[in-house]
Amino acid sequence: VDATGRRSPSHGTRGRLIGDRVPDGPVGTVAVAATARAAAERRAVEPDGPAFRAEDLREARREQRAGNLLVLAVDASGSMGAPKRMEAVKGAVLGLLVDAYQRRDRVALVSFRGEDAEVLLRATGSVEVARSRLAELPTGGRTPLAAGIETALAVATSPGNGGSGHRPLLVLVSDGRATAATAGDPVTAAHRAASAVRTRGVDAVVVDAETGAGRLGLAADLAREMGARYLPLGELTAGALEHTLRDLVT
Repeated sequence: VDATGRRSPSHGTRGRLIGDRVPDGPVGTVAVAATARAAAERRAVEPDGPAFRAEDLREARREQRAGNLLVLAVDASGSMGAPKRMEAVKGAVLGLLVDAYQRRDRVALVSFRGEDAEVLLRATGSVEVARSRLAELPTGGRTPLAAGIETALAVATSPGNGGSGHRPLLVLVSDGRATAATAGDPVTAAHRAASAVRTRGVDAVVVDAETGAGRLGLAADLAREMGARYLPLGELTAGALEHTLRDLVT
């Protein structure tokens, strides 16, 4: 994905043919028509020359869209209507996975509540796997925001996911409040974790789940620390969240 979160083209030996080039090393795929054309053009000015020379060789240039690894880190603490939030996230994840196979995308889900964070759904493109894992979504307790961000970053940067070729996009769904940490001040710990996302160079988005009057703007502050896009949602529903996330990965 690029800085906006949208998928980026990658070049390799598979994908849509977009042209040809003179190779500058080992040839992945020969562009047959282009090679024949280069040989014919050469022989037009060198009629007695050989049918083929090494310099006639042309390599195919192909482009394929790299799949995304969408890592959702969701605040499931007791604040701000967590059960409704988790149901919205559940619906959005299942909706995204319906056509994830065609988009080559994978989705992972991290939930944080109480004193720690938990990987509820490891990276998958399967609706069936997601549905079984998301059948019950526990909520309640304090908000260990730092743990949620750290766990999501670990999923996004794990060697296994890195080897899959999927480009990670970390999406934090939270109101930005932090009330629990393994050590030290929860707010300081949360901002330190957010800064680590920017340091690791992982593209990120903060979806502000804060509702009601008297907004504190904590999620926006967190997005700035993370170097992330900030997306306020007027109403957190499965449809609104799915639409927002789909725009990010399309």
